[in-house]
Amino acid sequence: MRPVALAFALACTLAATSLLGAGCAGHAGGIHPDGVRPDQIGAVQEGEAAWYADRFHGRRTASGEPYDKRGFTAAHRTLRLGTRCRVTNQKNGRRVVVRINDRGPGSHKRIIDLSRAAAEALDFISAGHARVLVEVLR
Repeated sequence: MRPVALAFALACTLAATSLLGAGCAGHAGGIHPDGVRPDQIGAVQEGEAAWYADRFHGRRTASGEPYDKRGFTAAHRTLRLGTRCRVTNQKNGRRVVVRINDRGPGSHKRIIDLSRAAAEALDFISAGHARVLVEVLR
């Protein structure tokens, strides 16, 4: 094979390998675009949180269960359903443990949507949103 053809074949092989690897990185324990693996206990994510409006009470979540505004649950884009997380309000230091039972948030400005009960415990109902740390527990 000529050197130019060999170099081209090698470049194509490397490109295909890296594309294939990048495409699979979001699955089977790979790093997700937001930086949190679904199975990585201890992973910490920082960003904005909001809470579900009361009108969603009783509606079906991604897990199949109805949303309960009195429960300590949350929506996250990539964490596995059933994952437990500690959410800390960075402004006041309040903490709460929630279970991921839905997908979201709809806005890419937020990393997590919390139930009303969780938002009340973190004391940001009136503000509507808060800067939080999300730590994967299990």
